Amino acid sequence: MKHEPRWPVLVAVLCCGGLNWLLPDSMSAGPGWLVVLLTGVLGVGSMMTVDRGPAWFHLFLAYAMQAVVTGALAFALRSLVSDLIAHRGKPEDILVSAVSIWAMNVLVFATWYWRMDGGGPSGRRRHESYREGAFLFPQATLSPETKRMMNVGNWHPQFIDYLFVSFNASTAFSPTDTPVLSRWAKAAMMVESMIALTTVALVAARAVNIL
Repeated sequence: MKHEPRWPVLVAVLCCGGLNWLLPDSMSAGPGWLVVLLTGVLGVGSMMTVDRGPAWFHLFLAYAMQAVVTGALAFALRSLVSDLIAHRGKPEDILVSAVSIWAMNVLVFATWYWRMDGGGPSGRRRHESYREGAFLFPQATLSPETKRMMNVGNWHPQFIDYLFVSFNASTAFSPTDTPVLSRWAKAAMMVESMIALTTVALVAARAVNIL
């Protein structure tokens, strides 16, 4: 079985870096360009070491990349909450920051779901079919005959599937069409929904206060 395409994940983390760059300096963890540079270097390095060198080095680069974007999200969220409570910042900056943080939240958790589900992309690759993942995707519930008819007999979730799950968790605050099975995924989705709800609720409250 071929490798899952890794470039969508690299694009997602680079977008996280770009969104972090849009934040005011007070909400960005260091210079805005630094997150973009780190995620780019670590992301390209992890892609180049998928089948080269020791597996631990590839995983080190991959999880380091995840740690960078997760840390940037956590710092930005803390700064946004602090500014809102202290009534600091221009309304325009608050709105742009909230939208950026919400989008970062979707992308960061999508990459974590992709990285962790079913043993990660390498673990899913070793199995002929997707059966023991943390999410019950609709395609996985189809009978073998239906899968053959739909030409999805060897279906495995890819990054866009996890991005869809993450988007639903931050928009509808629920998994919608993809039930969550494992405890770690349930905990992660609760955190993601809480971040999205906090961002939306606080910004809405600030907007009402301004009006």
